[in-house]
Amino acid sequence: MIINKRLLTAVVIAAAIGDVSMAKAASGNTSTAAGTASATVVAPIVLTHTTGASLNFGKFTVGAGGTVVVNSTGTGSVTSDVGFVPGGSSTTADQFSLTGDNSRNFGISTTNGTITNGSKTMSFTTAPSSTTGTTSATGTYSFTVGGTLTVTGTETPGAYTGTYNATVVYQ
Repeated sequence: MIINKRLLTAVVIAAAIGDVSMAKAASGNTSTAAGTASATVVAPIVLTHTTGASLNFGKFTVGAGGTVVVNSTGTGSVTSDVGFVPGGSSTTADQFSLTGDNSRNFGISTTNGTITNGSKTMSFTTAPSSTTGTTSATGTYSFTVGGTLTVTGTETPGAYTGTYNATVVYQ
């Protein structure tokens, strides 16, 4: 009987302790609130080369070599022993336009390139009219690209052609 009383007492004490611990986990010890999330989708930036435009270094004689420089407005000049042919030096800057998100900042970069005629090659560097820009309130922008052609003096007469890349990226 003493064992039963002790057992009953232990059960009552365990139940009482259980009730106390239940009270500690009662309402008010945790709380939950809703957070917010948002996102903004912008128009993709799309670069387009102007049809018929090109970085044109004009017509020139090579002499002992030098450079042909076309600035971003299309004006050409020569250095060293390179000379423009009178009436044939129609240099032009290349032209690009882009569309994108309204009033968005972006960067402009261009690569260097080469122009070739058969086995003969001339290298050139490029220079965009700006390395950064901001699209208009309607999401448009235009820029030009000039460059400097290196002439070694060993080039053969003829038409030389090549390409380079222009890249724009949101900032």
